Formats: sequence, structure tokens, C-alpha cells
Amino acid sequence: MTASAELSRLSRAALDLCAELATQTEVPGQTTRTYLCPSAAQVHATLRAWADRLGMTTHLDAVGNLRSRLEGPPGAPTLYLGSHLDTVPNAGAYDGILGVVLGYAAAEALQAIGPLPFNLEVLAFSEEEGVRYGVSFIGSRALVGTADELLDRLDKDGQSVRDAIRAFGLDETELPGALAEANALGYLEVHIEQGPVLQDAGAQVGVVSSIVGQSRLTLDFAGQAAHAGTTPMTLRRDPLAAAARFIVAAEDLARATPGLVATIGMIEARPGAGNVIPGEVSLSLDIRHEFDAVRDQSLAALLDTAERAAGARGVTLAVTPRMAEPATPMDAELRTGLREAANSLGLMAPELVSGAGHDAQILAARMPAAMLFVRSPNALSHHPDERVNGEDVEAALAVLVHMIQGLARAARA
Repeated sequence: MTASAELSRLSRAALDLCAELATQTEVPGQTTRTYLCPSAAQVHATLRAWADRLGMTTHLDAVGNLRSRLEGPPGAPTLYLGSHLDTVPNAGAYDGILGVVLGYAAAEALQAIGPLPFNLEVLAFSEEEGVRYGVSFIGSRALVGTADELLDRLDKDGQSVRDAIRAFGLDETELPGALAEANALGYLEVHIEQGPVLQDAGAQVGVVSSIVGQSRLTLDFAGQAAHAGTTPMTLRRDPLAAAARFIVAAEDLARATPGLVATIGMIEARPGAGNVIPGEVSLSLDIRHEFDAVRDQSLAALLDTAERAAGARGVTLAVTPRMAEPATPMDAELRTGLREAANSLGLMAPELVSGAGHDAQILAARMPAAMLFVRSPNALSHHPDERVNGEDVEAALAVLVHMIQGLARAARA
């Protein structure tokens, strides 16, 4: 079989596996897989079977990351490949998981070519989306030494991250063993774009120049619950009215600020009756920008707006930060390597900013990191209709393999 035919076979196998893994879910009829849910064990077993066929050594680390390794020469550095296994509720079949299965596909393709002068480790991160605990990147944080800060976080059922780790048969005291090696060669992540830029450009793949910074917060407005018919408008302390002013202000500011996105994805009014003025309102804020200064200034302006909207209505405001990640440029040398690998295959590989957060931004604190985007033909993600083109997946696999072969040649020189 020619190298091209082998890559075609492996990319088809990767897509078939994505379809199979989409059925391994905690909610029948949809793809939903949160941190260390029971179906995560099914996913681990399915991926481990591929690793075993390749003779890779595989284990779960202390936060449940599945890690499969091809050993290189003694003392050699490690190149990491991967992405995440968890999903948002009612997700598509490719976000995160495509990067994991292409890591195994690349390992198989490279193994057929010959031994590498470095170790190759495929990382299947247990958590990236932040669904269960309201904080993202539990998986990749373990590799940079910051996951221990999250152990006391509680889910909606009052179970801590520590509890979830133990219930899955793991031991949080082994977190130091999850750290990435100090002499890591780097981290490469393949991911669907989740947007329209590559589709609009007619490009199958793209190279990520940087990942936007983002802040996530919870805002709690507290007023006074009262009867909807007997309380005059001038005497109300309505937290929902204050929250509504804030929500519109967030949209207005984001529309007026190039590159800024601001999202209120969750809102809850209590007690939640149609004939009762709410007494309490909680909402989420997700704000992102390529430049941290713009994001910080915008967030400060929005919080000032929230305070004024609350004060005008006799409402109090409490703000709880949930996550803050700085904007993260990808490694210039690895970006060049991905672009040159694509060009050598006759592919356009435009550079683009990632508006979504990814594990690469966490690992970039410890090692060179880069990302290759695969075109999203309908620009949908975090949705059951998420799509990829088979030929684009094959192109991404070819770029990844050529890139790693280039790293191998450089290591041998």
C-alpha cells in the first residue's frame, strides 16, 4: 500500500471511530460526555484497543487523561499529540475527539515509516469544556501542575473534583506524576475550526496563530421578590430588570468593539413564577478577545454597567470569577513547520486566530504548542449537526505526519 493510500485508510478509520465514540454517551440519543462520567470508561477502552495494536504503553493519569506512548531512544524528548474527550451537552461527533483519533492515526502512520528519534505520546484529555464543574481544562492543567487548584470545585450535585477522581478509581495524590516532561519537544493539536473562516477561504486546513484570551464570570443580582400585580413599578427592587440592562449592554459593547465577543449563556430567575417579581437572578458572562488589554477594559466597563444598573434599582450585585485565561500565541517555529508541511502537499494553510479555548493554550505555558484547524463545512460546532469533510480530515492527517517527519529529520541532523 502506498503512503497516500495508507493515509486515506487511516483517515477513514479515524472518522469511523469518531462516529462510534459519539454513541458512547451518558445521555441516550445524543452525544453528551462530561468529566469522568461512566461512558468515559467506554471511550478509554475503545482508544486503548487501538493503542494496544500499535504496541503503545497506555495508562490513565490522576485526573483521568488517557495517555498512550511510543518510546523513542533513552533520554529523548517527547512530542505530545492530542485533544479532549469530553463534550458539551448534545454535542457533535468531532469537537476534541477528532484530534485524539488523528493522534493515534498519525502514530500508526509514523510507525510504519520507521522509528522516531523522540518519544511520541497521544493525550486524550479527560476534560476541556468546563461543563460539569464550570471550569475548563482539568485534563491539560494536570500536565502543567495547576489541576490541584481545582480539586475542591463542586458540581451541581455537590460532588467535588476530588470525589469524581476517586469514584473513577483514581488517586488525586498522584497528580505530580501527571506532569509533562521538562524536556518536551512540543504539543500539536488538530481540531475542527468551529467557525466559517476556512470555508470562506476555500482552505481545507489552517494554522492557528493565537488563541483568544477569555474570562468567565457569574453575576448574582439580588433584589426583593414581590407580587407582580400589587407592587408599583416605582417601588420595585427588580434584579431581572437590572440583569436585562446588563445583557443588552454586553451585546452593544461587543458589537461596537472589533473582535470582542460577549455571551450570556445561562440565566436563572428565582423564585421563577410568572406572577412574582424575581428576588434573585444569576447569569453567566463569557467575554473573549485576541488582545488581553481590550478584554480587560471591556470587562471593567461591563461590570461598571452592571453596578449602575443594580444601584438604580436598589439591587445588590455579587460577581464571582470562574475562569481567566490570557491570550496565547502559538509557537512560531511549530507554526512554520505546519505551514511548510501543508505547502509541500500543495495545500493552502492560512493563519487564523482561534476564538475558542483549547488545551494548547494551557500546555503553551510549559512547552512549544501549535494547532492545525480542519475546515468546518457548515461552520457549526457544539451542535449535533457538526460536520467535517473526509478529504479535509485526510489532508490534516497528511500535514500532521509530514510535520512530525520534519521534526524527526531535524532531530537526527
